[in-house]
Amino acid sequence: MSQEGQLLDYKSLRVVSDKTADWQSLAKDCVAFANATGGHLHIGIEDDQSQPPPGQRIAPDLPDLLRRKLSELTVNVSVLPTVVTSQNGGQYIDLTVPRSASIASTTDGRYYLRIADQCRPLVGEEVVRLASERAALPWETLTSLQIPRTEADPVQCERLIAALRASDRVKPSIKEKTADETLDHYQLARGPYLTHLGILCVGRQHHRAQLGSAPVIQFIKFDAHEKKVNKLVWDDHTQSPMALIDSVWSEVPDFREHYELPDGLYRQQLPAFDEVVIRELLVNALVHRPYTQRGDIFLNLHPERLEIVNPGPLPLGVTPQNVLHTTVRRNEHLARLFHDLKLMEREGSGFDKIYEVLLSQGRPLPEVLESYDRVQVTVHRRILKPEVIDFLAKADQAYQLTQRERITLGLLAQHDALTARELAAALELPGTEALHPWTSRLLNWGIVHRAGRTQATRYFVAPELLRTLQFSVGTTLKRIEPHRLAALIQEDLRRYPLSSIGDIHHRIGGEIHIRQIKRVLDGLVAQGEVSISGERRWRRYRVGP
Repeated sequence: MSQEGQLLDYKSLRVVSDKTADWQSLAKDCVAFANATGGHLHIGIEDDQSQPPPGQRIAPDLPDLLRRKLSELTVNVSVLPTVVTSQNGGQYIDLTVPRSASIASTTDGRYYLRIADQCRPLVGEEVVRLASERAALPWETLTSLQIPRTEADPVQCERLIAALRASDRVKPSIKEKTADETLDHYQLARGPYLTHLGILCVGRQHHRAQLGSAPVIQFIKFDAHEKKVNKLVWDDHTQSPMALIDSVWSEVPDFREHYELPDGLYRQQLPAFDEVVIRELLVNALVHRPYTQRGDIFLNLHPERLEIVNPGPLPLGVTPQNVLHTTVRRNEHLARLFHDLKLMEREGSGFDKIYEVLLSQGRPLPEVLESYDRVQVTVHRRILKPEVIDFLAKADQAYQLTQRERITLGLLAQHDALTARELAAALELPGTEALHPWTSRLLNWGIVHRAGRTQATRYFVAPELLRTLQFSVGTTLKRIEPHRLAALIQEDLRRYPLSSIGDIHHRIGGEIHIRQIKRVLDGLVAQGEVSISGERRWRRYRVGP
């Protein structure tokens, strides 16, 4: 059975049992699914199990009880319970919650939204945003312009259908459909008319211009003094969103620039901006923008960075802090079309790929900024550590790393050491306990080492691996052993008695965290090796009693 996620959640049968029933919690989950994209609640399966207990039976009246109770506790929520018998003979209820046409809530006026595998409450401004986005949901399938399907551009239509039939992501039964049936299947047409999505993808130029929100892309290049030195605009509406991606990539000359890095007797070429990164960012800008809101997409190229600015905020539930792991579809049918055309990876993996490519090239992570009317993603041109490129390539060849492991190893290779809290923050994880799937195999193989405990645990690339793969890195005191640090502090205090902890920190090495020095000093004081005088900011240390 599938794992819990955006479209699926498991609930124990105790949730709907007489004495332990928690109908309010179940109503909250149903509201969250209805406000998102719909989903399924499997009632009768524990969270850590994939099947119900063998021999478990569902009472015949329980499905009707579910319908009645949930209708009393929710607004604009419909549920469809079905009793299912699992492979082990146990029964459970598959509670289908369709996406609601309007905002769903509990009867006491509470709003929730399903985000990844969590049901999050919505308050204040978020409820207004939900109402605004809910009203925009039918945009793709509207036929308000009443453009006959016979007015579709035959060239663009033929190219689109040929690309779909050539894609290995499209089922054979769909490839066998006629041209008109394919348009209907992908919501490009409805009845005798093209939908808004159909006009966007296979419509003629003047019809696409009538939409008012068809994407316009502007490329602006700035020099070191922030003056405009070049500008390219795609605003004639002659191209579909799919064709715009190829056009932007091929027509911007700056995307063809490369760096040359030494590689033994030869030179290695590295692109200034990787094609995979640029295409993924353009796909995100086109697929996830609100098409009910006008605004151009800007590509602002500065000497050291590229900024891609998209109109409208991030989809509700997605923030700059969780963009790596959270997926919320704003334009569902357009995203499906892009996926089947192989213009984007599987849902929710676009930023994972961007992280992987940038780190493998020794570059910093992308920066995501959100305001009330725009989202800006910045990718940097500079290479922090050229040696990381060769290191990650050799490590991947030797250990066949997964995407998560490449991202983790790339982060650690760029930094001498990261604490558990710093690594979790860089990977946008909710806490240090979520690091296990990202680091477990790296630790088991000995590629990555760790020192310390709990959130003060430090992760770093194994020194022997660095030597084996000829990865050069500067000497650092970040990984110094506690007993060596204690000896270093004692030697410093012999030379400079009655020193404050700040003075000690400054003299023995700023790369060592001051908390690490404080922890060792406290141990020396407890052992009687170091004595103290004064309190708080006037506290001073010296060797001996």
